Amino acid sequence: MAIETNFRFSHKFARGTKIAADLLGPLRGFVGNNQKRAWKGTGFNLVWRPNFNGMSGPKDFFLELFLTNETLEFTDISGTGIANRGLLQTDIALGGLGYLQQIDDQFDKSHQHFEPGVWANIPATTDPNESPTVVRMGSIPHGTTINLQGRSLSAQKPQFDTASITPFQIVSPEDGRTNLVHFDEEDLSKPSTSRTPLNQVTGLTQQQLSNPNLFLSQAIAQQTIISTTVLIISSDSSAANSVPDVGGGTDNIAFLAGKGAPPNGGPNADALRVTATFWIEKVRDQHGKEFDQVQYTQRVLLNFNGLSWPHITIATLTD
Repeated sequence: MAIETNFRFSHKFARGTKIAADLLGPLRGFVGNNQKRAWKGTGFNLVWRPNFNGMSGPKDFFLELFLTNETLEFTDISGTGIANRGLLQTDIALGGLGYLQQIDDQFDKSHQHFEPGVWANIPATTDPNESPTVVRMGSIPHGTTINLQGRSLSAQKPQFDTASITPFQIVSPEDGRTNLVHFDEEDLSKPSTSRTPLNQVTGLTQQQLSNPNLFLSQAIAQQTIISTTVLIISSDSSAANSVPDVGGGTDNIAFLAGKGAPPNGGPNADALRVTATFWIEKVRDQHGKEFDQVQYTQRVLLNFNGLSWPHITIATLTD
């Protein structure tokens, strides 16, 4: 399913409004010189999800694992610029990309994720006083909307941090060390009926499960990365050194957010925080062929039953 639209903004701006020569800025690599571009590839999806009344194993959670096929499509909707009218400062012109993300399970070809949304490139502002930023606004059919803001930078090649999959106590620092709560399902050598059967994720190693970002470094092991545009985005603008330091967030339907607190209330699975990093890369493979590539890692924290449970998605895509 493509984003079937020829829509492009045709807003008019007051005289003197600064409009960038390239409205997309660091997002340009998603579409190149075209209005539309589709990326396809493979990845991995991990989610600890709640389990009511023993429907999926004996525990109150289930660890779902998927090796995935993904399509990520972009359409340039910038036109003359997306106008944001100012009260405290002059108007600004945003560049925008409509996107559609679709993810399937490699094992049984089942459809697992569908997400429409918009990426935007935002110029520097004086009120609030913020440097240029990028933002991803998405709608997830489970009942969550996301507004992830952040910054862009250029790098010679991507750097992949360790992606911890271990749940931790709610309100604890998200540092991969504090108040962790380990479960047997993290260890592939331990059989479990509260985890996806391993024959459905053939080839998954313990090292990949413990650090899903290993899929990304393995994908480029035989490649030479010529240049990289890095997009670092988060729903949490309250974090230290956050750029920007206001706005953003997640919002959830009542079923996910819940009411009250355990043991008599609380969320079913409240999507508290989302962070993601995208790398738009110029690549040369071992045969000397040059091409473009997108890699990303995303981490969602789902709060339920007193813990924050990681939901991690990664992929490597080419056009």
